[in-house]
Amino acid sequence: MKKYVAAIDQGTTSTRFIIFDHGGNIIAVDQKEHRQIYPKPGWVEHDPLEIWDRTLNVIHGALEKSNIASDEIAAIGVTNQRETTVVWDKKTGKPVYNAIVWQDTRTDTIISKFAKQGGQDRFRKKTGLPLATYFSGPKIKWILDNVKGAKEKAKKGELLFGNIDTWVIWNLTGAHVTDVTNASRTMLMNLKTLDWDAEILKVMGIPRAMLPEIRSSSEEYGKAKMILEGVPVAGDLGDQQAALFGQTCFKPGEAKNTYGTGCFMLMNTGEKPVQSKAGLLTTLGYKIGNHKAVYALEGSIAITGALIQWLRDNLGMIEKSADVEVLANTVEDNGGIYFVPAFSGLYAPYWKSSARGVIAGMTRYVNKGHIARAALEATAFQTREVLDAMEKDSGVKLRALKVDGGMVFNELLMQFQSDLLNVPVVRPKVAETTALGAAYAAGLAVDFWKNVDELKVNWGRDKEWKPQMSTASRKKLYLSWKKAVTKTFDWME
Repeated sequence: MKKYVAAIDQGTTSTRFIIFDHGGNIIAVDQKEHRQIYPKPGWVEHDPLEIWDRTLNVIHGALEKSNIASDEIAAIGVTNQRETTVVWDKKTGKPVYNAIVWQDTRTDTIISKFAKQGGQDRFRKKTGLPLATYFSGPKIKWILDNVKGAKEKAKKGELLFGNIDTWVIWNLTGAHVTDVTNASRTMLMNLKTLDWDAEILKVMGIPRAMLPEIRSSSEEYGKAKMILEGVPVAGDLGDQQAALFGQTCFKPGEAKNTYGTGCFMLMNTGEKPVQSKAGLLTTLGYKIGNHKAVYALEGSIAITGALIQWLRDNLGMIEKSADVEVLANTVEDNGGIYFVPAFSGLYAPYWKSSARGVIAGMTRYVNKGHIARAALEATAFQTREVLDAMEKDSGVKLRALKVDGGMVFNELLMQFQSDLLNVPVVRPKVAETTALGAAYAAGLAVDFWKNVDELKVNWGRDKEWKPQMSTASRKKLYLSWKKAVTKTFDWME
């Protein structure tokens, strides 16, 4: 009897393997961090072989902890940090270069060159994306242009590209595939055809032969080898879309916000792509088997949880990330300071890669507690900006925000978020909705769950925060934040 489904959740800082039962409850989890490599300012890399090694480790770990055999698992889903780009040799399986992470800004000169020939929205109509360092396509171009012999090998069909989902599935099954959600983050896929766009590939100089086959988010891609021998790998979603699916946002207008390394708000917009006029991304939400694709609007924020890690690792202000709430609670407010963490430029709704981080409003009165509080508040302020844009584009007024990710256990942040948005903020019983979404997609593909109605039944409310702030206070704080954001603009020439 197949009692469980499992998910590989390959994130920006760590990899996890989580086993779920039919009720969507976590039965076992194992997690391991991997190195963050910073060769130059603005460059962020990962070692793909280390990530694959960590993936095998956590699969072993979770099975051992739970004493579950692989033949009790009905299917495996994969979810991943999205735009992070790997190019590897087809025969040897060895990467030709480190993975270039989504936060990396080295492609800014490539982006500028493309923008000069057609503006920042040159490919937006086809891809839903502005020209930005964020996406995979320009990263592939950088590797082909800068790694000796890569361009020639790619032309001969000897190199393969994948975001991390493709890299993991290829190592797990031998299949070179991706799903529509991950493909929609490359800046190479046409939103309407759900296929690679020949014109854009030509402009970027990327051979189609190195790209994976685009499949739905829920179907069998192949059988796993090694420790999970014979288990179908049947779900694949980029991490934010997986969270949308795991939060059961199946109706147009339903939205979720994930608080991780970055922060990502997605709203289901139904079966037609909505082109944003307010700086958001038009992206794929999910595609289940042969059903029509579901689209979403997304607001991406580069630095949220990563700011807390920065306070911990670079400044030594806290020993562990959870300590930030304790430190922030030593003061009553932010002391008049605003921390805009534009370390990798600004994402939605500004899309300014030349912006850099600032702390505005500093006085002698400010102490570590104020800095900690301002760092937490930065996440809520950035979320408010994205929500404003989302309501403008969709015409839908949000009634409540479903939240997930590591930061949703920070009471101070969640209350401030509710205050700032002036809507209830709701945390589900299973906060690991990214992995759950991938597991759901895999389970649907093998009939572990019959339909999405079964998944809705699993969703349960754990905690809700309601707004307590006055309208005047909310307005004053937000205006000060907006003023601070302007100080980050055009820092890099």
